[in-house]
Amino acid sequence: MSGRTVWFPGHMAKGTRKLEGLIGKLDLILEVRDARAPEVTASPLASSMSKICPVWKVLTKSDLADKKVTDAWLSLYRKGSGKAWAVDLLKGKIEPMRRDLLKASPSHRELRLAVVGIPNVGKSALLNCLVGKKSASVGGIPGVTKGVSWYKGRGFLVVDSPGILDPKSDEHIQKALAWLGCSKAEIIGGYDAVAFRLVEFLLEKDLWYVVKDAWGVNPGEDPYETLESLGRRLGCLLPGNKVDFTLAGRRFLEAFSAGKLGAFSLERPGDLIG
Repeated sequence: MSGRTVWFPGHMAKGTRKLEGLIGKLDLILEVRDARAPEVTASPLASSMSKICPVWKVLTKSDLADKKVTDAWLSLYRKGSGKAWAVDLLKGKIEPMRRDLLKASPSHRELRLAVVGIPNVGKSALLNCLVGKKSASVGGIPGVTKGVSWYKGRGFLVVDSPGILDPKSDEHIQKALAWLGCSKAEIIGGYDAVAFRLVEFLLEKDLWYVVKDAWGVNPGEDPYETLESLGRRLGCLLPGNKVDFTLAGRRFLEAFSAGKLGAFSLERPGDLIG
């Protein structure tokens, strides 16, 4: 089995087919991205779907990103007739988005929209904000593809979708997604390899200050030495005072993806990961 197959399992392929069959019945798509890296976390389906149905962007985890950089992304995405918002779904404040959704509703029925995105960018949290955490599925909608669960919000119907990765993306992109918790480090080289690449990236982009400010770890002469110092700081030691790089990598990645090192952006317009 190839690595590409591993990170694009059967349920993603099934979810893709369902969305493709549903697209003609939708009024709107909300594409969820991580505000820290809006381009690398883009849905692989959004580009093709935008030719059939309007796609509006929602940048989640805005509290973990650099606000000035996020504002620059929003300006870019709002050019023309596009709509985009940056939201902190933990606070549940989405009223500006809700008002725009209601304005887009057809006069004769409720707005039909889908929430799409790659794994762990906040699709379920957005769905909860739109329809309420205790909202139950309303079942099938007449004339609309069977086997899809709809949820009723105030003035609109929302269909959820599984997190779908790009089966054509390379290992470099998959490692970057693992930094954000959107892909699994253990299937694309292991925690140590993924963490090593993150250390390289932060050093290359002059972003290591976030680690230094949070944990007081100075960069070493190379990424290996830097990761070793990080492992010692995190107490990831084996007998003989040797660093357990797998454990160090896992703790580093978990803290990083959860935003425990502060608010900053990995991508900015004109300077992307990919």
